[in-house]
Amino acid sequence: MCVICGFVGCGRYKGGHAIIHWKETEHCYSLELETQRVWDYAGDNYVHRLIQSKTDGKLVELNSHCLHGKDNCGSCDCVDSGTSDALLSSKVEAIVNEYNELLAAQLENQKIYYETLLQEAKEETEKIISEAVKKAIAQKLQKMQAKLDRCVTEKKFLDDLNENLLKNQEMWKAKISEIEEREKMALRAKDDKIQDSEAQLRDLMAYLEAEKTLQQLSISNEIKDGTVLPMSVESSTSTGTKGKGKKIQ
Repeated sequence: MCVICGFVGCGRYKGGHAIIHWKETEHCYSLELETQRVWDYAGDNYVHRLIQSKTDGKLVELNSHCLHGKDNCGSCDCVDSGTSDALLSSKVEAIVNEYNELLAAQLENQKIYYETLLQEAKEETEKIISEAVKKAIAQKLQKMQAKLDRCVTEKKFLDDLNENLLKNQEMWKAKISEIEEREKMALRAKDDKIQDSEAQLRDLMAYLEAEKTLQQLSISNEIKDGTVLPMSVESSTSTGTKGKGKKIQ
């Protein structure tokens, strides 16, 4: 029987349940119910088989078995009567003290064992959390790096586009300036041509006016110096039609 939790199982030479229980729980102390002795699975031996007698202070074996007794009952004549009295008087208190020490030691071991398990679980949890955080950070950094790369690519594209637009703007400014200059030159040429035409028109009008004046003067002189000749009716009519509005004196 396990002295820690009370589990009852067969010995290692039968079913082996007790040693399996020790491997699973590390409860290393088991009480052998037949002999009332404690077996230490960790040390692989019996422990606390000797107790100190209150009468003479000697160490005697607890529940010693006589090899000559029947069924290992321990009640034969070879056992000293003084030792038996000492055992009877101190057995209860000694067993209580020994089992208390066993329980305290085992509980301390169990405390250390479970604290170790808790520490390992805590470290494992922290490790898992740290790995998860690192993984999340790595994924976030990867996404941010990809976004940054896209932004850099877009910025480069926009810079190239802006540069091309600036070049086109300068080119169109030059073309517009050239076109405006050509239009100004064309307007100046047109104005010059109009001025030349107006000057020629004035000269022509002046020439025509002078010629008309000369013709009128010439006709007046001819009438003064000439004679009247008879004309036919048709000639008079056609002459009158052509010269309508003119009066011959």
